Amino acid sequence: MLGDFLELPGARLYYEVEGSGPALFLIHAGIANLRQWDPHVPAWAEHYRVIRYDTRGFGETETEPVEVANREDVAALLDHLGEPEAHILGCSRGGAIAIDFAVTHPERVLSLIEVAGGVGGYDPQLPPEETALGEALWKASEPAFEAKDWGRLADLETAYWVDGPGQSPTRVDSALRAQVRSWIYDSYVKDQDGIPQPLDPPAATRLANLTAPLLVVIGELDEAETNAGLRWLANEVRGARFEEFRGAAHMLNLEQPARFTDLVLDFLGSVQGRH
Repeated sequence: MLGDFLELPGARLYYEVEGSGPALFLIHAGIANLRQWDPHVPAWAEHYRVIRYDTRGFGETETEPVEVANREDVAALLDHLGEPEAHILGCSRGGAIAIDFAVTHPERVLSLIEVAGGVGGYDPQLPPEETALGEALWKASEPAFEAKDWGRLADLETAYWVDGPGQSPTRVDSALRAQVRSWIYDSYVKDQDGIPQPLDPPAATRLANLTAPLLVVIGELDEAETNAGLRWLANEVRGARFEEFRGAAHMLNLEQPARFTDLVLDFLGSVQGRH
């Protein structure tokens, strides 16, 4: 495994590379860092050159408050590693980054795997009872953020994203819950971020550019808006494969790691023509 930094204007992106073969590029969730993929990389690296990195504001990456388009960080890292194209896998916030990259650089995408993420520019219209818990989270988060009460914020986000909206804190393994909470807390303490440059026009208006094979994955217990958006995406993109993880919430890959490892290998194998 190779761990190193890519120097960019106003940032040092930390990345790790393992294995050989076609490139598989991983983008972590906004409540995690590249360690999110630890359960899967050994198996994937037997067939692929697995590239993962800490996005700006997370893990070991360092950034200044400069203008940043995260989709272009993906391109810069692929260029640095000499990879003209890759399979792209993103989770949550990382999934939105992956889609933005795919619609702006379709020629570089061998396949796209969107896990529990959003689609820029798509706002599902849901009844209030389905969004009430999410709105309650944002209202509770505002005073905690203003007070820089990072522990309180980590607790709120862990309850929502790891347990799942309205779910018991004992639903998931306590060690998994504690691990993700520590990632959330560390990112708040780090308190580094660039100035986001949203894709304009947004990805939702550019889905015709998604010509590579697409796998969409949701967790049954995830929030309603995320699941509605990804069901919409799977319906809009012809030939998309859709998978739901029953009994799992937002961090479904960590809740059911063996199934997720195998699902990704099966999908990529079908794309590569390997069975």
